[in-house]
Amino acid sequence: MEQLLHYVWKHRILPLGTLTTTDGQELEVIDPGLHNHDAGPDFFNAKVRIGGQVWVGNVEIHLRSSDWFRHGHQLDPAYNNVILHVAEVVDSEVTTMDGKRPPQLCLPISDDVSEHYAELCRTEDYPRCWRIIPSLARLTVHSWMSALLAERLAERAQRCLDWLKAVDGDWERTLFIALARNFGFGINGDAFEAWGRALPLHAAAKHRDNLFQLEALFLGTAGLLALEAVPPTAREAAASDDYFLRLQREWTYLKHKFQLPEPMAYERWRYLRLRPQNFPHLRIVQLANLYFRGTASFAALMKAPSREALHTALETAPSDYWQKHYLFGLESRRSEKRLSPASRDLIIINTVCPMLFGYGEAHSDEAMQERAVQLLEQLRPEQNYIIRQWQQCGVDVNSAADSQALIQLKRVYCDRKDCLRCRFGYEYLKRK
Repeated sequence: MEQLLHYVWKHRILPLGTLTTTDGQELEVIDPGLHNHDAGPDFFNAKVRIGGQVWVGNVEIHLRSSDWFRHGHQLDPAYNNVILHVAEVVDSEVTTMDGKRPPQLCLPISDDVSEHYAELCRTEDYPRCWRIIPSLARLTVHSWMSALLAERLAERAQRCLDWLKAVDGDWERTLFIALARNFGFGINGDAFEAWGRALPLHAAAKHRDNLFQLEALFLGTAGLLALEAVPPTAREAAASDDYFLRLQREWTYLKHKFQLPEPMAYERWRYLRLRPQNFPHLRIVQLANLYFRGTASFAALMKAPSREALHTALETAPSDYWQKHYLFGLESRRSEKRLSPASRDLIIINTVCPMLFGYGEAHSDEAMQERAVQLLEQLRPEQNYIIRQWQQCGVDVNSAADSQALIQLKRVYCDRKDCLRCRFGYEYLKRK
């Protein structure tokens, strides 16, 4: 509940009427200060008027004023410039290390706020604040979603910058790792990222004009050319599959030629509840084809002028063998198995836009970051259960910018029950 008291102070959800300190002086909160989430007083640089005199300094908040001593603040010089101590229950005087007695404010949490906070904490509904969503002003919704989008882009761009640091500033390799992760489309994302990091692009670059050798290198690094990696139902057929055997021999040759380390453990790849078009074999050979064509280089994707240009750059289909197979040895009905437009949209949303934003961050290029936002505004929104639930509450979802904002809201705020940092939560708490 102390967190809620912090919230009440920060947002000035204060009792109506005149505030007074425990020693009877009139109190006016001019500025509640900057919320401190690290060690030290709870709010920095607050400004209050006490008994007609303006004070600027720090504010400390506890549920009970005696918690001041329980936390040892009387022995900590960091609390010497506390100008006001706020508590829901004042049960003792407080003193600083240098002997001062900061004035105290008894600040009860209103029954409405306390009840609404309890509702948000105990309900299992999603979203918890669904009751108030239809009544919110469009400006409130729009401003919060804009902030959420910026927050999500910054987080995802930071991941790209972390990859960049790990590969010594190589933007091309960073892009490949990002592409690889997002070709996993969720379930195999971690495995694809590990594969993208392990893939010897220096070796691939020397055989870029030979799609078969690229497929051998890509599949071999993934551990998928071991016979044990083939599902038992297809193993016997794969053992006599000419294409599979040729790939094995080529992988053995390339591994020896470039002195490559052992491949990934094939057990890392997941197939359960996957549609065949998402099997790792198919996604990897699609990536091999994309690399072979050379249309999805870092420069090409960063300079693509439109969504349509990006779709063209990301268009890829596997080689002829894979048009009749999803796994080695087992034939399927022939189809081109191209990367669908919806999948390409997801790659743009999850790879290209964060890379644009990250590149803009690294080079202080706001125009590049703005391009990332504009691109998301041009793309169709993702369709999943998170988006559908917000739509049912009355939130308009018109673009990928909106859907990305709502995914951020769900994962960073709703899932963590962090309603006190959410603007929708604020509206829920302050309602009468």
